[in-house]
Amino acid sequence: MTRSSPRRGSVLVIVLVTLLFTSFALVLFIEQASTDLLVESRDATAARLRRDAYSTLEATLATLEDFRRAGGGLHSPAEGWGDPLGFSGWRPREGCTAEVTLEDESGKLSLPHADAATLVTLFKAWDLKPSDADRLADALLGWMRRDYVPTTALVPDYDAGDVPFAAPARPLRSFGELAAVDYARDVFYDEHGRPNDLWRRFTATFSLYDYAQLNLNAAPGDVLTAIGFPDAAQQQRLHDYLAGTGGYTSQGPSWLTSASQAAAPLGTSALPAGTGALVRALRVNVTIHEGSTVFRLSAVVAPAGGATIVKATATSSQVAASDSAATAAQAAQAAATAAPATPAPQLNYPFTLLEIRENGEIPAVPPAAPSA
Repeated sequence: MTRSSPRRGSVLVIVLVTLLFTSFALVLFIEQASTDLLVESRDATAARLRRDAYSTLEATLATLEDFRRAGGGLHSPAEGWGDPLGFSGWRPREGCTAEVTLEDESGKLSLPHADAATLVTLFKAWDLKPSDADRLADALLGWMRRDYVPTTALVPDYDAGDVPFAAPARPLRSFGELAAVDYARDVFYDEHGRPNDLWRRFTATFSLYDYAQLNLNAAPGDVLTAIGFPDAAQQQRLHDYLAGTGGYTSQGPSWLTSASQAAAPLGTSALPAGTGALVRALRVNVTIHEGSTVFRLSAVVAPAGGATIVKATATSSQVAASDSAATAAQAAQAAATAAPATPAPQLNYPFTLLEIRENGEIPAVPPAAPSA
């Protein structure tokens, strides 16, 4: 008995060690399985909410299309389409809530159409010195337009940086490009490289999309200033006319169906070119809630004849590629005559999708720099 005790003790130690390692392995397995299940659950929830968000977007666009057809176009949320889900009575599936907000992108100035006079007028209204306003306008137009001749002594040195490059000679595709534009980066960013209040003001005044007329129904004060109506009293009268306040209380909220209707509130006999009363681009923001889980979707849509995306200026290599593509297309057409193909179905969708972003892809307005 005495001699067998060490052997029994060794067996017992081996069993205990085995149980210990098994326990560790089991705990690790459970933790890993829990993580995998959590990831799969989140992915499944995100996919489910994504479907709900796109369903909400489709319901919203269907409501907007009804108003567009009835009114000959969209003019203002005062027409009744400001709450598209409430108007249509559409609801997401049980357990979810849906929120929709609409922003008239075409209430801003179309940056691709901005000229030097408009930019300088606006920058002076933002308290920039005339020389600085001219220089900033030159910097922006020199970046956005080919063969632009500056009115100041501004000489960009893009080719002298650590990574030399050339100005793209096309309108901005994102406001983040301002950080690369000579002099503009000094105006729109602070010493730490953070967007400042002028950057926020610029992005609230200009749109990156291309459209011929802005919608006066949604034009903020800075836009009215840029087109020649800097007087606060003028701007207030137009606001009162649209909101049904002040001297227009008896008529209630209203909207412009043509730019000429804004002449009386603004106290002018004529309005400048490039003004209208139709929505040319509309941003639709959708938020879906399911418990503590949130899915966000942001889309910019344009009705027929509305805004378009900025197109890059063709380079010589692009022209050559286009010629090659045309040759290939001619060959394909010749082959198609020998074997007719079944025509593809045409989808007569009422809106053009200019942009769509989900969750983290949606850019947020940079917060103001913390006070010292």
